[in-house]
Amino acid sequence: MAKGEPDAAIQARDIIEDVRNGIFKPVYLLMGEEPFYPDMVCDEIISCAVEDNARDFDQFIFYGTDSDAEKVISAARGYSMLGGRVLVVLKEAQVWKESELEKLAFYCERPMDSTVLVVCLHADRVDGRKSFYKSAKKIGTVLDSPAVRDYEIASWIEDYYSGKGLRIDPSAAALLGEYAGTDLCTIAVETDKLLKNLPEGVAAVSVADIERNVGISRQYSIFELTKALSYRDTGTSLKVAAHLGNVARFSAPYAITMLFTHFYRMLKYEAAVAGGKQITQEEKSRILGVKPYFFREYDVAVRNYPLKSLMSIMSLLRDYDFKAKGGDIGPDTTDSEILTELVTKILNV
Repeated sequence: MAKGEPDAAIQARDIIEDVRNGIFKPVYLLMGEEPFYPDMVCDEIISCAVEDNARDFDQFIFYGTDSDAEKVISAARGYSMLGGRVLVVLKEAQVWKESELEKLAFYCERPMDSTVLVVCLHADRVDGRKSFYKSAKKIGTVLDSPAVRDYEIASWIEDYYSGKGLRIDPSAAALLGEYAGTDLCTIAVETDKLLKNLPEGVAAVSVADIERNVGISRQYSIFELTKALSYRDTGTSLKVAAHLGNVARFSAPYAITMLFTHFYRMLKYEAAVAGGKQITQEEKSRILGVKPYFFREYDVAVRNYPLKSLMSIMSLLRDYDFKAKGGDIGPDTTDSEILTELVTKILNV
């Protein structure tokens, strides 16, 4: 298990190991804001639960948009045509009304020994106080996958690559995280594409590999902008900000969120080392939420931005977040202008 690996990843891996070994629960409730792990588990159950030659008879896949509880329960209470296991999967269950989902609790009271029922909610969850949730948890397995927060994504990518037997450079992980955001499915897809293009035997993924295979340039990225601001490199900061603002997929609210995360880390670090206090590497990692690779940048940053400056910058970021979302700006103001103006003011604090 990788250090810091999310609980959903551990649980998903355990479920997958069980089903590959022929161990199934009567009911699986797969849900949460992040669909990556629920989808992964669902696909694996579909792959393993029923033999290929029996799928036309013993496998039923329903979608919330064109089914109801009666259809799902009827299929789940059926017997295998070939004497094996019956698999019933309900996808997109989040479109059902709560009252319809609750009807599945009645099936859970007397589940069929030969049936595996899988209920998937995409980017949503069942109320833990309701009967269906409690029943599914009692007789089966509930996988609740929370969203991965933006400041966790680089570490998640490193763990994900480690699970594939690869080491990814922290800068490369940060760059891929910037491109994909917190969309784990996009990261997985881009990783699969990258692996197909890597030379055989390569054990480490570099920034150049990400740039070449994903199509994003580190030179003009939020990652590079935060670094330039840390070092108070005015020329590079303004150059990167101007370029970023003119990229088709650029989002000022997202960029400001990333800047807020960066300067908030600096603020916490500044407070921790105030008055010359010495802290351990473990404490530094906990406070900053980054790998040791980035420590030097933050050591420089807190020298360049004293506490008073950081407080002013946090206020600026709140103001510009409001502007980026359409508040208190002229009708013709572009996202590029908002970012460039913000970066200029940060450098002059």
